[in-house]
Amino acid sequence: MKSCAVQLALSKGDVAANIAHHLHAIEQAAALGAELLVFPELSLTGYEPTLARQLAMPADSPQLVPLQAACDRFGVTAAVGLPMPTMAGVRIGMLVLRPRLAPLVYAKQRLHDDELDYFVPGSTSLVFAAGSHQVAPAICYESMFLEHAAHAQAQGADLYLVSVVKTEEGIRAGAAHYPQVARRLRMPVIMSNCVGPADIYVGAGQSAAWDAEGNLLACLGDTAPGLLLLDTATGTAQAWPLELGA
Repeated sequence: MKSCAVQLALSKGDVAANIAHHLHAIEQAAALGAELLVFPELSLTGYEPTLARQLAMPADSPQLVPLQAACDRFGVTAAVGLPMPTMAGVRIGMLVLRPRLAPLVYAKQRLHDDELDYFVPGSTSLVFAAGSHQVAPAICYESMFLEHAAHAQAQGADLYLVSVVKTEEGIRAGAAHYPQVARRLRMPVIMSNCVGPADIYVGAGQSAAWDAEGNLLACLGDTAPGLLLLDTATGTAQAWPLELGA
């Protein structure tokens, strides 16, 4: 199966612009043979905690219809990031859009301290089927704890799908941690990061994939959008440019 980490510059609070970029990415990744895509954390709104409450969207929001239609048309599954409203508060959500099936919902279970004023944690793990794999999503901070991936593996996961917004410092930490996850759990890891401004941070890109032995297979650059395709059947990965249109 080919999985794709989509690296984007996220437009602050501009859901329509971000959706348009998602649609370009879905079409181009599908043309390269991707069956599963992962986008950066809070990819539909940008990583903007102070705007999360006003931008929060439920899974059945009409704004998401074009994304579901694209997944149906191209036969791909796409894990997109968005703030999601709940009775307890806003969660850092991931919506897994599957072709001609109801979407799956996951929410970040372990929040960073500076997120606690804006978000509440999720409480439910998720492992879902995609192609020949059982896939476990992880969202940024929680993915830096081995027990998160180990719990997913115990639930049957054999591919770790990581969605982040990381600075240069965070990427350095991830580049040391994710190979250990892959090696210790014998589970490939694919990670999608953003580039450019995100709240008070700057996304450092360098989206990457590691095989089940912890070898870095490919990595994108630190400033430009791109697609990184991991082929788990061949144990290879390849970087591609991403054209976002006018």
